[in-house]
Amino acid sequence: MLTRAKWSITYFLPALLITALLFSACENDLNQVKRISTQEANNKIDSSKSVEIIYSDSAHVKSRVITPLLLTFNLTVPYHMMPKGVKIIFFDKNLVATTTVTADSAITRNNDKIIELHRNVVLVTNKGDVFKSEELIWDQFKKQLYSNQHWDLNKADGTMLNGLHFTSDETFSHATGDSGTGVIVTKEKLGN
Repeated sequence: MLTRAKWSITYFLPALLITALLFSACENDLNQVKRISTQEANNKIDSSKSVEIIYSDSAHVKSRVITPLLLTFNLTVPYHMMPKGVKIIFFDKNLVATTTVTADSAITRNNDKIIELHRNVVLVTNKGDVFKSEELIWDQFKKQLYSNQHWDLNKADGTMLNGLHFTSDETFSHATGDSGTGVIVTKEKLGN
């Protein structure tokens, strides 16, 4: 019997040690897999501070986008977020600023060339017109600005309008809206 016990201890202890080593090796591998997957998840988001983006068309600067923080999500369909505010300045062909838009946040997708501006959106033209809404969408392909939220427009001539479903060209020269109300100021010639 002594021989059988010696045989069991002789083979059992090394087998136990090898099993323990395998389990600890698996644990280290699992930790490494977790670490690598966390790195992969974090690599899908790039963060840039104090960003300025210039948009041009046919070598002419059309607009400038300024944001304190730009998050880029490198997913199947990449997109960018500007969670700490954004300012967009539109220029005419002579590089004169025509319109400035600010908002608390923005989202843009490279594939569709649309920038969605959200919360406290304020658009000011160089003529003194002021547009306010909780949403303004800039479609770069169509060269349009639009909103499906409530909006207010105060024009430099004293006209005050508000409504839903706003649409305008990029220069804010030709604006239309639905379900609107307001006060329109007109200039009439007085007869003699």
